[in-house]
Amino acid sequence: MRSAVFQLAARGAALSALYHRARLLGGEHLPRSGPVLLVGNHGVWGYETPAFFHLLHHVTGRRPLGLAERGFFRIPLVRTILPWLGGVEGTRDKALEALRAGALVVCYPGGAHEVFKRPPGRYQLRWERALGFARLAARARVPVVPFAGFGVDDTFVWPPGEARLGLRLREGDTYRLPLMVGLGPLPLPVRLTFAVGPPQEPPPPDASDSWLAEWRERVAASVRLMLVRARNA
Repeated sequence: MRSAVFQLAARGAALSALYHRARLLGGEHLPRSGPVLLVGNHGVWGYETPAFFHLLHHVTGRRPLGLAERGFFRIPLVRTILPWLGGVEGTRDKALEALRAGALVVCYPGGAHEVFKRPPGRYQLRWERALGFARLAARARVPVVPFAGFGVDDTFVWPPGEARLGLRLREGDTYRLPLMVGLGPLPLPVRLTFAVGPPQEPPPPDASDSWLAEWRERVAASVRLMLVRARNA
């Protein structure tokens, strides 16, 4: 069952990459072995993730693991299937375990805040509360590779009106779920461009919160710059 679900998902990811003419720039910055933490922006509904993971596998030969919002692991069926597809519960212990096993781990610091963004938030990083990935990088002592995805906020549009359906993933966080519209039942056939930057050194293990916040902003700045370059590529 697990193998069949994975194979089906892999075919779907390949079709998504083909449909969106997805491309990956800067693949030479991706290590072919050893632990690495990729950090970048998330698109609406997280829809772009399978195509991105497909490209990562195509370029490196490695199966990436993605840190997923912890609240999804409270949903019975989802918490069963996500690990089959390379999803890892987004806790520091689980992430450290994956990195210490030598995995290529993808982290979206904006999490659900970027996945369920409203139209004015397109391509805006929601990392203002995100120090977790900085602490993870400091503790794991692994290279941190920034990436940016352009086209990822254009696959669906949000019709006028207020979203009424809400999803509560964890205490204190309820996300409004917009009714997204594409090309009929399909997403809009926009091109997806992913850009990968040079690896960055992680913060020191004893870094203060202010140091971590400054380092986070440097990573965010590199992602924003790559978004501009990806848009113009």
